[in-house]
Amino acid sequence: MAFTRRQVLVTTAAAALLPTSVRAALPRLEAREALQQIAPENYDPTPIWGYDGGAPGPEIRIAQGARVQRRLVNNLPEPTTVHWHGIRIDNAMDDVPGLTQDAVPPGQGFDYDFVAPDAGTFWYHSHNRTMRQVAQGLYGPLIVEEAAPPDVDHDLVLMLDDWRLDPETLRITQDFDNNHDLSHAGRLGNVLTVNGRFDPAYQARRHDRLRLRLINAANARIFNVGLEGLAGWIVALDGMPLAQPMAVDGPFPIAPAQRVDLIVDVTAEAGQTASLVSVERDGGWGLARFEVGEPSASGPRGATSALLSNPLPQIENAGDAPLHRMVMQGGAMRWLEKARIGDTELTGRELAELGRFWALNGYAERPPEPFLDVQRGSLHRIAFVNETAFPHAMHLHGHHFRLIRPDGQLGPWRDTVLVERGETRQIALVADNPGDWLLHCHMLGHAASGMMSWFRVA
Repeated sequence: MAFTRRQVLVTTAAAALLPTSVRAALPRLEAREALQQIAPENYDPTPIWGYDGGAPGPEIRIAQGARVQRRLVNNLPEPTTVHWHGIRIDNAMDDVPGLTQDAVPPGQGFDYDFVAPDAGTFWYHSHNRTMRQVAQGLYGPLIVEEAAPPDVDHDLVLMLDDWRLDPETLRITQDFDNNHDLSHAGRLGNVLTVNGRFDPAYQARRHDRLRLRLINAANARIFNVGLEGLAGWIVALDGMPLAQPMAVDGPFPIAPAQRVDLIVDVTAEAGQTASLVSVERDGGWGLARFEVGEPSASGPRGATSALLSNPLPQIENAGDAPLHRMVMQGGAMRWLEKARIGDTELTGRELAELGRFWALNGYAERPPEPFLDVQRGSLHRIAFVNETAFPHAMHLHGHHFRLIRPDGQLGPWRDTVLVERGETRQIALVADNPGDWLLHCHMLGHAASGMMSWFRVA
C-alpha cells in the first residue's frame, strides 16, 4: 500500500502521543557536541557537532529493501534535522524545514522510518542551517548493500571533507556569514580529512581488491581525486551502478554531495604505500594511505563486472520531453542586477545587504511557486544554465536523473550534477516520487545565499 505524505504525518503524530511503553523504541541517533581530533595528532582536538558525537556519524549499513529506522535526539543548542541524501524516499521523511516538516527543536526528537529501495552509497546530513551544521560535522554514511555484492577483500567508506580551523585555537571558525565565501566559490577549509581524520592509514596487501566508497561531505570543495599504487574502475556514481565499469585513467572530480564507488586493485609493492590524493593546482595532497603488505594468495585478478542495477524508471525518447530552463545567476564578477524574494523585487545592492548573492530563475530564495508542477510518472528535461563565474553542484531531492550528453545520448544516473561556469547541462527526469521536493546548489553557501528552488510531483 502506498501512503500519502498526509497519512504518514498523521501516523507519526499519533505515534508521538502514545506512551513510551507502547511505542517500539527505535535506535537513537543523537546530535550533540563533542571533541574530535581533526588536526594532526600533535595538535589539540577540535569541538564539533556530530551524530552520536562523531564526524562522520555512525555508519548505517542495511540490505537493499530493508527499513532505516532511527530516532533523532537533538541535544544541540539549536534546531536540527536529518536528510537522507540520495534515497528515493517518502516525502514525509525527506526532512527539509519549511517544505516537508519543521526542524527538531533542542531537547526533542523525531522518528525516521522508511524503506531504502536502491542498493548503493548514500549519506545523511543536517538540512537545517545546513552550511553551518554540516561544516561542524553533522553528517554520516548510509550504505545499502546489494543482494549479491562484488567479490572484494575490503569494503571501505571514505568520507571526504575540509574543515576551516582557526590556526591558534583549532576551533571551527564561525564566519558563516562571510560575504566573500557566500559570493565566491563557497566555504573552503584548510584541513582535509577522510572519515574525520587527517591523513589516515589503512592496511592492505598487494593484489588486494578494494571497494572504495567515496562521499564528498565538504561544504564547497570539488575534490579532484587521483590514485597512486591503485588501479581499477569506477562502478557507480551517486549510488547508481554504471552499465559498464569505467577504467580510471587519471584524476576524476567529485563535487559536494556526489559519491563515487571504485573497485581497485593494490598494485604497489609490499613495503610501499598506495594513496588516494587530492590533485590541486599547486600539487597533490594526500587524503588516505594504504600501507601495503605481502601479496595476497589470490594474486592479480581480471576486470571487474558491473554491479547489479537498481529498479529505476525507463527513459525513452528523452529528446521529446518538455524542456525547462533553470538559469543560475549572480555571484562575484556576475553580480545580480535584481532578483525576487517572494513577491518583492530587490536591487543587487539590497540583496547583498540581505546576504543574497545568487538567484535561480530570478529568485534569490526558495520561490512561493514550484519550478515544476508535474504529474507523477511524467518525463521532463531540465537545462541547468550557468551564467555565473563559478561551478555549481545542482541536487534534486527524492529522485535520480540521467545526464544527457551533448550528442543527445543518455549518460549515467545521478542525483547531483556539476555545472561548470558558462556551461549548460541537460538532465532527463522521470518525476515518479510524489511530494514537494527541494532543488538546490550543494555548494551550501550558495544555497544559503539564494540558490534554492523546489518542484512538485502530484
